[in-house]
Amino acid sequence: MTQSLSDLTQQLLDAARNAGADGADAIAVDGTSLSISVRGGALEQADRSEGVDVGLRVLVGQRQACVSSSDTNPETIAQMAARAVTMAREAPEDPFAGLADAAQLATDTDSTTLQLFDPTEEPDPAALQDDATQAEAAALRNPGVSQVQSASAGYGRTRVHLAASNGFSGGYTRTERGLSCVAISGAGNGMERDYDYDSRIFQSDLRSADAIGTQAAARAVERAGARRPKTGAYPVIFDERVASSLIGSLLQATNGMMIARGSSWLRDALGEQVLPKGLSLIEDPRRPRASGSRMFDAEGLPTARRAIVDDGVLTGWTLDLATGRKLGLQSTANAARGTGAPPSPSVSNVALTQGTQSRDDLLREMGTGLLITSMIGSTINPNTGDYSRGAAGFWVENGELAYPVNECTVAGNLRDMLMRITPANDARTYLSRVVPSLMVEGLTLAGD
Repeated sequence: MTQSLSDLTQQLLDAARNAGADGADAIAVDGTSLSISVRGGALEQADRSEGVDVGLRVLVGQRQACVSSSDTNPETIAQMAARAVTMAREAPEDPFAGLADAAQLATDTDSTTLQLFDPTEEPDPAALQDDATQAEAAALRNPGVSQVQSASAGYGRTRVHLAASNGFSGGYTRTERGLSCVAISGAGNGMERDYDYDSRIFQSDLRSADAIGTQAAARAVERAGARRPKTGAYPVIFDERVASSLIGSLLQATNGMMIARGSSWLRDALGEQVLPKGLSLIEDPRRPRASGSRMFDAEGLPTARRAIVDDGVLTGWTLDLATGRKLGLQSTANAARGTGAPPSPSVSNVALTQGTQSRDDLLREMGTGLLITSMIGSTINPNTGDYSRGAAGFWVENGELAYPVNECTVAGNLRDMLMRITPANDARTYLSRVVPSLMVEGLTLAGD
């Protein structure tokens, strides 16, 4: 592509103005992705995609419309803008729609300090295939593994540029390197599956293929002979691999769109205790080498570190401009968007306060209960917080893993559950969501 993304977004804005828009914002995304999968030591699938997508939001008074395209010819862009303005004129009025004021815009848009981009060369497909093959071979070295369902390696690079008629213009580039392996133990109805993976911005940070395959195999073999646990009320530990889903439910309930609709189980909890005292949930959009980092949000506002929960107390909602206006509040610079829709609020990097105990310490403290290592399905009432999910993992007796379990359900109410969590100290700090293993007292288990 010879035209820069900056020039492309400016072309979109010019077309919107010429079509009669009162204001507009534009996004251009240039992406490359490469994925290699192997099976039985041979190449199973290879995918590569490259392309440019553009999106345009136009405002006509208090009406707005969005259009998108993967065709960046000037004629197409002019047609896009004209169509968007026509659509906006027919759209219902939205008193909360609008761009940021110039004084609100980020002035520092240089993402270099965030270390989002690995400057090394894109990996050769043969190198990715070699990584996937090594991961598969490492898993198959475990005699308890009957087969490897998949072993994959991938690479992605994405360039993004945002611009608006209020004067904002900024962009960034992200890279991602990933490696995964899914191993199976047993045969027939006794088959059990587990996995391991790693995903990093920098190739040099990625764990080795041998380590990932070995870990996937060990986890699958540990699950051999799984059976249903006892029914009753027991303490439960959400392993670090799944604990972030519990905190994700809290984050969803504090999203401004849910609050504005009145459909959140935390809608009346502002300023109240929602986590145990001593625990905080911090969003840090400018943490280096984290995939969710950004200097500015999708509306051009500067991002900043904030406490969503401070010492257990809920301090605020996650807002973009529109939801902030609906609630009579300022945006928290959490707007996110793709090419085909207007901005909406979304969190970036979050971290829950870690505890002082290891997961093994929590197991000993728990005594008898369930360690959850994987979850399936989800029934969560957004209005009440009633929670029910399928789970698998290990039954714990006398603080030790006794046997693997599957086909069970854990249930409770999120408001009560979150007030009873005890965190371990095992969170992976490079992830976008840094959440350790969490022990929750008194959940209902449905098993045998």
